[in-house]
Amino acid sequence: MSGQDTQSEFANINDGDEQAENEGADSAAQDVIVALQAENSDLKDRILRAVAEMENLRKRTQREVSDARSYAVADFARDMLGATDNLARALAMVPEHLLHNEDPAIKSLIEGIEMTEREMQRLMQKHGVRPIVAQGQKFDPHKHQAMFEVPDETVPAGTVVQVVQTGYEIGERVLRPAMVGISKGGPKIAPKSNDTTGLDESAPDIADNAPDGEQSEGIDRQV
Repeated sequence: MSGQDTQSEFANINDGDEQAENEGADSAAQDVIVALQAENSDLKDRILRAVAEMENLRKRTQREVSDARSYAVADFARDMLGATDNLARALAMVPEHLLHNEDPAIKSLIEGIEMTEREMQRLMQKHGVRPIVAQGQKFDPHKHQAMFEVPDETVPAGTVVQVVQTGYEIGERVLRPAMVGISKGGPKIAPKSNDTTGLDESAPDIADNAPDGEQSEGIDRQV
């Protein structure tokens, strides 16, 4: 073998070693790239999850703050309802002839009770406490407590025909359900298009709503 052939063979061997080294380096670099891409994807997923959790926390905190602001006076308002009822009863018990009495003392007393009752109603409404409209409405177990039934074929069955005690609500919550008497014997109230229950399922069971039970379905949904 000539020297030229030997040099050529060594050159080929060196080229092969260099090519193998290059291929190994490329493979290692590719592995590093794949690992970095996987790590980048994992970090991006963690960041997105953290952002979503922070947004949910922000919304939940905002809702809790809003609820606390809206319903902070709920317990106090519920306690004040008894005082408001007593003022209304006091006015209702005043004989008709005394309402127009010219005696300054009696007149001032009645006017004072009326002003106090109006002011209490105004202050409650100022803080979001509103009376529940019941008279003439379809019985709603969420807002009404049925005390008795009144035979009346002139109105649909399950209609509130008498309000024994006014109910109150604050925001979307019931402070106290209205105690009512409902009609029976009339035609059934046609269910609304989005109401699949009909009257039979929504009509109250007087036994379940009697005072001995103390609590009705409406009470269960109070604040």
